[in-house]
Amino acid sequence: MNIPLRRYWDLLSEHIRPQKGRFVFLTILLLGSIGLQVVNPQIMKYFIDAATGGAAAQNLIWAALAFISLAVLQQGIGVSATYLGETVAWNATNALRADLAQHCLNLDMSFHNDRSPGELIERIDGDIVELSNFFSQLVIRVIGNIVLLFGVLVALALQDLVVGLVFAVFSLIALFILNRVRGIAIPHAKALRAAIADLTGFLEERLAGTEDIRSSGAVDFIMNGLYQLQRRILGHQRKAWTMNMLVGFTGNALLLVGNVIAIVSGYLLYTGGAITIGTVYLFIYYINLLSRPIRELTQQTENLQNIGAVTERLADLRRIETHTVDGEGAPIKSGPHALSFDGVTFGYRPEEPVLRQISFELQPGNVLGLLGRTGSGKTSLARLIFRLYDPTEGKIRLAGVDIRRAKLKQLRQSVALVTQDVQLFQASVRDNLTFFNDSIPDERILQVIDELELSDWYRALPNGLDTRLETGGRSLSAGEGQLLAMARVFLRNPGLVILDEASSRLDPATEQRIERAIDKLLRGRTALIIAHRLGTVERADSIMILEEGRVIESGPRLLLAGDPASRFARLLSTGLEGVLA
Repeated sequence: MNIPLRRYWDLLSEHIRPQKGRFVFLTILLLGSIGLQVVNPQIMKYFIDAATGGAAAQNLIWAALAFISLAVLQQGIGVSATYLGETVAWNATNALRADLAQHCLNLDMSFHNDRSPGELIERIDGDIVELSNFFSQLVIRVIGNIVLLFGVLVALALQDLVVGLVFAVFSLIALFILNRVRGIAIPHAKALRAAIADLTGFLEERLAGTEDIRSSGAVDFIMNGLYQLQRRILGHQRKAWTMNMLVGFTGNALLLVGNVIAIVSGYLLYTGGAITIGTVYLFIYYINLLSRPIRELTQQTENLQNIGAVTERLADLRRIETHTVDGEGAPIKSGPHALSFDGVTFGYRPEEPVLRQISFELQPGNVLGLLGRTGSGKTSLARLIFRLYDPTEGKIRLAGVDIRRAKLKQLRQSVALVTQDVQLFQASVRDNLTFFNDSIPDERILQVIDELELSDWYRALPNGLDTRLETGGRSLSAGEGQLLAMARVFLRNPGLVILDEASSRLDPATEQRIERAIDKLLRGRTALIIAHRLGTVERADSIMILEEGRVIESGPRLLLAGDPASRFARLLSTGLEGVLA
């Protein structure tokens, strides 16, 4: 398996181009450092020949000072080149990390359903770290050493053409062999990275479910799964290390052959009187210097094997395309929105539809109560409105616009969802309410907090809107979390609001506050209420009941409630909680 260097460059080139100035300066530093490494031994050759030839002490002192000065300068340039190379590489890979994160966030939900958050973290962060560690050394060690190799060969040829040609042929053979063995560990390294990603996803999911695991006595089962995953990693790691050792052995063998050639050629030329003692030193120095780029290239060849798996995985991730294509930008007018479904069919798997030929119309400013047993398709219907998924058949219109023609950003600004599970971020109260939208003034935020009866909670905050909240909402009660979710809706001011059992599992006093907030929230807006509770659907203008993905009843709420033969009337008499739960 052989991955060309072009693949690595293609992955990062678009992020390297904005740093062209740094890249040019880095090239200058590299060439300067390499030039000094090749030129400085010439001064030592002169010093040795001059000393053995009885030259004046003044000349020797100046030669020594020049050698030391150039050596110090070369080290300074080398440090600067390393620093600049690291900076360019980290900037490029950080930009790539951001691009991949945005790419994953823009992929449809079917992608995320098939992958755990832990796996994505490993691929976006762990793989990028591996790539950055490699690429930060690529310019310095690979490109720099290739140039150094060429410079040393030219210098050797200038001293003795035959010696230069011999080592040019040797270098080409060595690099050819290294390139041939470069890809043998990539399949094992790729499998190793995949196994590590599986372990990360396993840990993320199991740690999130710690309470359920411990309460159900499943700790031993989880530990067994952990051992199995670690055993897989060990197996792939052994195979990858074995292949790396083979590559390292090949490189060491080549270096041994080079040293033998160097010793033999130096001995023959010196004993034959073809070169001076200074030239002997120069040959030895150059040959030792030649061994460094070959050794470095060998080490980077091993890295290329490991990073090849990372590059393939990242390239595969970038090639994944979302099924939810952004629309051309049909505008959605402000105000309460009409909502219509026209023959909509949808399934998470095409062969298993969860919604079948759904058709209804919700007029602007009206409230639709959506009822049905668990698994009847209520939440799936709501997800389609946001275009988290697209229907396999039929059309959905919002404010008269086919939602596939609207821009996703405007569509999702026009619709808001409030559920019983509120997602909070490790950020300030301000950022949690505005979703990091700096254009919303604090005065508007405080107005909404007061309107939703959160003033007492706000006054208890130590730093006001700058108070940081904990992930998962541990700093809030369930009712406060619900009210904060509604405050987000007020600040966005959408034309359609979807309430997905937003007032369930609350005590009566808190539920009254929520109900008052819902009344304010629905004022001047269209609403879709997914409910199991009688008190919530009483505010609905019309009712629609789903069963196994089909509409089995719909109509005005009062009309259905007054018809003893209707399914809704029977639900009212029996109790929504008992029948639909």
